[in-house]
Order: sequence, then structure tokens, then C-alpha cells
Amino acid sequence: MSAPRSNRFNMKIAVIGATGMVGKVMLKVLEESKLFNDVSLFPAASGRSTGKKLLFRGKEISMLSLEDALHVNPDIALFSAGTDVSIEWAPRFAEQRTFVIDNSSAWRMGADIPLVVPEINASTISRNTRIIANPNCSTIQMVLALLPMHVNYGIKRVVVSTYQSVTGTGAPAVRQLENERKGVEGARAYPHQIDLNLFPHGGKFLENRYTTEEQKLVDETRKILGDPDIKVTATVVRVPVYGGHSEAVNVELKKPYDIDDIRKMLEETPGITILDDPGENIYPMPLLAEGKDDVFVGRIRRDDTIPNALNLWIVSDNLRKGAATNAVQIAEYLVKNKII
Repeated sequence: MSAPRSNRFNMKIAVIGATGMVGKVMLKVLEESKLFNDVSLFPAASGRSTGKKLLFRGKEISMLSLEDALHVNPDIALFSAGTDVSIEWAPRFAEQRTFVIDNSSAWRMGADIPLVVPEINASTISRNTRIIANPNCSTIQMVLALLPMHVNYGIKRVVVSTYQSVTGTGAPAVRQLENERKGVEGARAYPHQIDLNLFPHGGKFLENRYTTEEQKLVDETRKILGDPDIKVTATVVRVPVYGGHSEAVNVELKKPYDIDDIRKMLEETPGITILDDPGENIYPMPLLAEGKDDVFVGRIRRDDTIPNALNLWIVSDNLRKGAATNAVQIAEYLVKNKII
């Protein structure tokens, strides 16, 4: 087993894809992290961004090329530059003993790659780990809410419908929505109008007629919860909102449950906030989740149509806990547990 690379908090962190929507939020979350007060930051992106300036903690920092970022030999590299970049560059950083935390789908289902939500399975990371996968944004918020039920009752089946923000597709989708609302012609990220509309299409369609976004919810949930027998079926819907992703989740448990016990377990789960007072019209919404790190859960109620089932409504900011915050929390785990 290799020794920890560094015991210092003043470490070098590269952010690959720093000019993208998730990359910008990664920089913000790093700024907010007290654990990385003295971090030396090395932002990097595609060649056309090299040399441009960005602000980090009030100081101007120049954007690097990926090659220059590699030569810096960072302690940690946070990747959010897409699958192709991750496939090409993550192994090169990992070969020089950088801890790579990758937000793309490139490595998530690799047998030897930890797929990590820190509150659930950070223990799958070791000092020999060099590439750590950040799960899909919709998966992260769902599994965090499913965890206490799976531990205490066992989960038999999950049926989830997601209502995903345009920010999950990136800046081009946000521009399309904004252009449509202004009546301006422009480039399209989607095959249909998104303003005043929604459509059941996220990712690419597979031969089984599900989409890649739907398949991620199936595969990643099983891997993170460590149970390949959980049955998961999903429908992904794109909606014209900015603040985050929402999910209607039906859970069938293996054993009889008490609804008050479910609520109590969720209240005690780190990273979850309960918003569930229908009489006062209190329930999670993207507007309330935007800019926050928690996963919000409400509309907790029994499903009387089958034994041992219940319904939940789960909302989270997909750019923060669904991506950037989760990645930075993994980096913090490496430091706090002296893995790095």
C-alpha cells in the first residue's frame, strides 16, 4: 500500500473543465470549503480558454491547457470536461499519482472504480485509488434518500420519474430556454422547444427504448447501494426550470415499515432536509433547492396499492450536490481521512 502523498492542507488542486457550468460551481464550492483555505488552484480547459483569467478568492488566475495542468502534478484533479476528455486525460493524471475525481460517465461502471456518494460509500476509496467516479446528478439525490430505507428494511423495487433542469444539459440548453422566452432565434440543444413544454427524453435512446440517463439510474443505484438485485425502472423528463432536478420516487420495501420511522430516519440522514407539511403547502421545489447543498425530501406517504411501498418527492440542485459539491466532498474525505 502506498503512503499518503501529503499531510498538508495547502495542496494543489486542478479543475479540468473550469469554464463549464459544473466547473464554475466546483470553483465556488472550493472557495466555500474551509478545508481548502490555502489551496493552490490550477484551472484548465480546452485550448481556446488557455490564458484567460478567472477570479478565485479575489485573485486572478490564468487558465491552463490540460498539458500544463498535468505538468503541475496536482494532488487532486476535479474533472468536469466530458467523457472524451476524461477517457484521454484521467489515466495520465492518475499515472503520476494524482487523485482524479471525475464527473463524467466515463468510469462510473468500471469494476475497480469507486462510484462515490460520501455519505454512503466513501469507504470504497483507498490510498491505492487513483480514479474516483462522481455519480450522475439524479442518482446522487435519489440514493441518499434511499439509503436509510435500504439499510433498515431492504429495497425490493424503485420506480422513479425525474423532472430534470435544463442546467443538467449545460449552457447551450440554458441559452435555448432563455432565447425561447425572449422570442429570439438561436442554436438549439434540444430537438424540441423547452419553454412552456417538457419532454420524456434525457440522453440518447438505447435499443431497449430507454435512454442513457434512465439506464444510469438503474446501474448506478445498484452499484452505490451495493445490491445488484434491486429492481429499478426510470423515466427521465426534461423541464424548463433552472434550480435543480426533481424526482417522484415509488419504493417497494422487503419488510413492513412504519411511516413515522421512515420520516425519522430521513431526518437523521446527513445531507437531507425534510420539507413535508402539505397543509401549509410546504414541499421541495427547485426554486428552494437552487444554490443549496442538501437533498430535500417531502410528500412522504404510504402507497396503499401494494404491500410495503411508499412515495417520496426528492429535489436537489443538480450543479451542487448533484455534481460539484459531491466531488469536493470526496476531495475533503481524502484529506480528512489522511488518504492523500
